[in-house]
Amino acid sequence: MSGEISDISVAAAKAKAGRLLLAFRHGNQQAFDEALPEEMSAEESRDLVSALAWVANEAVRKAYRSDVADRVLHHLARKTPGEPGWVETDEAAAPGVVTLLEGLRDGDVEAVRALVRTTPDTTFVLGRLLTAVAMLLPSVPAGDLRRVLDELRAQCPPEPYGPGPAHAGSAGHLP
Repeated sequence: MSGEISDISVAAAKAKAGRLLLAFRHGNQQAFDEALPEEMSAEESRDLVSALAWVANEAVRKAYRSDVADRVLHHLARKTPGEPGWVETDEAAAPGVVTLLEGLRDGDVEAVRALVRTTPDTTFVLGRLLTAVAMLLPSVPAGDLRRVLDELRAQCPPEPYGPGPAHAGSAGHLP
């Protein structure tokens, strides 16, 4: 019995693998690093786990449509709160946008980092953040918005053939 792995340990290991793959798939390096076992500190071990996650991600990507691939990974990581390996992987994680906005407002860098580390699939958090920005935009003075847009455009490489149809006439919408 001492050499056998319990069902709980196997379930936790599967959940951890699902979490690693989700974080890897969505490019969340902090969540990926957070999901690695603490005793795995050697650079070679991290490289190996990264390579295995890459291989698994490629296999999932090639085997399933994108929406199905995410469901497969979510299924691996899904647990009931309190079970070993439980992580928020869907809309349940989205209320974190409040934590994100409050952390940004308060300059609480650690709160923002903690949110990123504990959210392997940030898709829903980013979606809610975009919704919050859209809700805030009408209250931003047009001059301030114009200044921010101009600064963002200055940081982007020039478009090879000029602005596309989405940009046509956009300058006339803001004073």
